[in-house]
Amino acid sequence: MKIMMSAGEASGDVHGAGLAREIKKISPSTELFGLGGNLMEEAGVKLVRNYKDYNVMGVVEVIKNLRKILKLLDDLTEIIRAERPDLLVLIDYPDFNWRLAKRAKKLGIKILSYIPPSAWAWRKGRAKTCAAIADVFIAIFPFELPVYEAAGAKIFFLGNPLVDTVKPSMSKVEARKFFNVKESEQIILLMPGSRRQEIKLLLPEMLGAAKLLPDKKFFLPVADGVDEVSLREKIDAAGVEITLINSARRYDLMSIADAAIATSGTVVLEAALLNLPCVVLYKMAPLNFFIGKLLVDIKFFSLPNILAEEKILTELLQDEVTPEKISSEVLKLLENRELITRKLQSACAKLGESGAAARVAQKILETAGDKL
Repeated sequence: MKIMMSAGEASGDVHGAGLAREIKKISPSTELFGLGGNLMEEAGVKLVRNYKDYNVMGVVEVIKNLRKILKLLDDLTEIIRAERPDLLVLIDYPDFNWRLAKRAKKLGIKILSYIPPSAWAWRKGRAKTCAAIADVFIAIFPFELPVYEAAGAKIFFLGNPLVDTVKPSMSKVEARKFFNVKESEQIILLMPGSRRQEIKLLLPEMLGAAKLLPDKKFFLPVADGVDEVSLREKIDAAGVEITLINSARRYDLMSIADAAIATSGTVVLEAALLNLPCVVLYKMAPLNFFIGKLLVDIKFFSLPNILAEEKILTELLQDEVTPEKISSEVLKLLENRELITRKLQSACAKLGESGAAARVAQKILETAGDKL
């Protein structure tokens, strides 16, 4: 059995690693290879390319790096042609992965889409296009199913793997001792994301907000692949005291934090699973924002709010992202933390029971043709 995986960003690397470990448990002899990151490699995936060498965000940035991205697409296509995997597993990263999928389809390769394109939010016609290419779809949110079912796709919701993976390794007492935090101190996390553009656009506003909250203690988990030296220079230049920690410890820190200021993404849902409410930010280049406004049709952009179908967490977008607005919303969040936390728990209950990665791994093997 040979299974090729394609994950082009940090969150996909996390999901891919979880699936790889479970696939190896069920079928140790299965050969896993493809595009991914360090976590997937550690989990047993032979990397033919590392996504970090190609990771860009937004329309303008993609155009600037188009030649490099097209070369990657050509290289992976030739690898598919040479290796003839039993299945190609696409993990999120839609703009690139579905171009790869079209080529794999022409080569007669079976395709499974894990975390399919967000057709529920924008470009709903994509569901029908994708349904004609992939053999099986596996969603990680229940609200993704209707649009794909209507398009004729074979789609499953088998739970969300974060329910299993988002767990602290220490008790709260141990964590406070480890991070040198007193019981009386309020902890605020800054989580600007892993992409260079996110950090560039949002970190200065976060640091500005931190300066307006002088009585709080701030930590910043450094995401995998982020230049810590550059990050420290930006923080020092802003003149605010922030403790940097390794991202591997973020769940322990989230478990004792009082609030977070976070870039919209998976990390906001991770925080919600640990009862940590966030002020959620998103900001992009003006051209990207203009294009996005024309295409996206959603009421909320943070995952806990989408799950709950109501505004639990404050969302600040584009020009709303200012130090004054962020700091004001953090204080409001702290005042209403108990109510917000209860609502987050109800929203996260919709993510399903534990064991999602194992169930998805079994479905992957079944689709690839394994008879276990």
